[in-house]
Amino acid sequence: MRHTPMRHTLKRPLLAALAVLAFAAGCDKDKDVEPPAVLVNFPAKLPVREIWSANLGGGKKQMLLRLGLGPAIDNGVAYAASHKGEVLAVALESGKHLWVKNLKLPLSAGPAAADGLLVVGSSKGAVIALDAASGRQLWRTQVNAELLAAPAIGESVVVLRSVDGRLRGLSRSTGKEMWSVDQQVPRLSLRGTATPIIAKDLAICGFDNGKVMAVSLSNGDTVWDTALASPHGRTELDRLIDIDSAVRVVGDDVYAAGFQGRTAMLALDSGQVWWSHDMSSYRGLTVDSETVFISQSDGIVVALRERDGSELWRNDKLKRRGLTEPVLTSTAVVVADFQGYVHWLDKASGELVARMRVAKDRVSNPLVASGDIVVALTDGGKMAAFRVSPPPKPSPPKP
Repeated sequence: MRHTPMRHTLKRPLLAALAVLAFAAGCDKDKDVEPPAVLVNFPAKLPVREIWSANLGGGKKQMLLRLGLGPAIDNGVAYAASHKGEVLAVALESGKHLWVKNLKLPLSAGPAAADGLLVVGSSKGAVIALDAASGRQLWRTQVNAELLAAPAIGESVVVLRSVDGRLRGLSRSTGKEMWSVDQQVPRLSLRGTATPIIAKDLAICGFDNGKVMAVSLSNGDTVWDTALASPHGRTELDRLIDIDSAVRVVGDDVYAAGFQGRTAMLALDSGQVWWSHDMSSYRGLTVDSETVFISQSDGIVVALRERDGSELWRNDKLKRRGLTEPVLTSTAVVVADFQGYVHWLDKASGELVARMRVAKDRVSNPLVASGDIVVALTDGGKMAAFRVSPPPKPSPPKP
């Protein structure tokens, strides 16, 4: 780990192999590869309906680049961006378009939205902050590295993770770089980077070398870094141990998952590993107060007890369907797949309880949820919102 306190840091030359792999499951070209699970009809136990949709456009180029363009929700508004440079704000409840802004940049990361601020990043290292209410540009800065993950927005700092292995802290008000730290990038890595998160006074992020690092929000000093896994195997493909998904924090515990590595619970203050399982995931996990839900690399969804990591249930009905990171509603665990389907699973049992389709394009980036509304954005630029409608109450018996 290297620490650079000032802004004018030189960009480390990117290794050509960094963008070689777009999708881990596609690496094996043997004829015996197990095909994706065929979707089977089931009785829907959760009434779900589409409440609105919008189209930002994407095209084949956007789908091939594996960009970090996922939707965001803040203060009753859903936001999304396209590689063409358009940023859209939509009322979450009604689908009404509130504003659209064309930045005329090849956007590749974000948006992130919090407390009235919207931040996006580009393939060429531009970082743009917009007023969330109007779309007016507040500032723009350059970091000279491609961005493939939404930033994290704090009270005074915007934290970015770029493909050169660097984690940066920018001033929320001006965009000026306050600090920068980095981790070594392996010769070969998956296409993508982890989204940083902010917890208390720390910025926490996973890296391509299998480490999770926590740094001080104020100055970028490293508080701890923990190796979630160590590379092993005979080939460079076997030795991939990327952490390409956001860690999650509940109270004083951090939960993280890596590709061909481990899923683990760590201490927020020290990075000490409390429990871990050999469990590969490049999409990631989500956590509620009692349960950790994981989309494994093979498409199996697993629920673990939050305190000790013991397995509660697993669902293999969506195996090899390229699932997204799970997202939680008040009633279900929700994932999307490579054919644009969105699946609702019962939290307690893992049973499939509902299914809808956004479009025929893959959904790569995480869904977002607010209450019982889920918003999905396909790689082709189709965005849709779905809501769980409570079933009608039974009529009282007639006297």
